[in-house]
Amino acid sequence: MTKFQLKNFLKGAYEIILVFLQFFIISLHFFQLKFIPQKQIIQVSPLSYLVGFLIIIIAFIMLLVAIKDLGKNLSPFPRPKKNSKLVTTGIYRFTRHPMYYSLIFISLGIFITKLSIYYLFLSISLGLIFIFKISLEEQYLKNKFKNFLLYKNQIKY
Repeated sequence: MTKFQLKNFLKGAYEIILVFLQFFIISLHFFQLKFIPQKQIIQVSPLSYLVGFLIIIIAFIMLLVAIKDLGKNLSPFPRPKKNSKLVTTGIYRFTRHPMYYSLIFISLGIFITKLSIYYLFLSISLGLIFIFKISLEEQYLKNKFKNFLLYKNQIKY
């Protein structure tokens, strides 16, 4: 295996690991693992539950809009599809990564409704994974689309 082949293999493995971790952490939001303590930071109040629920609803709507706007370009992987186009319209006029941000807000909303260390850990972990995934994705977008850097400079987040 040449150095170039090894580098491409490792980059592909890194992408798969990020996507796997993303889906794994998202799925942990829906399963209460008995061996992990669910200790609450503070007692959940009706107000915190309502705020968390509203954040979840708004973020879910934002997620659906982002999926619709991406259309055929949608992929869980950071590498754009071969025949993809750079989407800069719809919700992508305001933010470069609305799906990632939506999922983080949904995770934070769940944390606010539960106020447990477990869900705080999941939210932080998901955010960290998306930082790495966004960094990799933007490298690919910069290499594939000549106008990506202009778009990135116009849309800060």
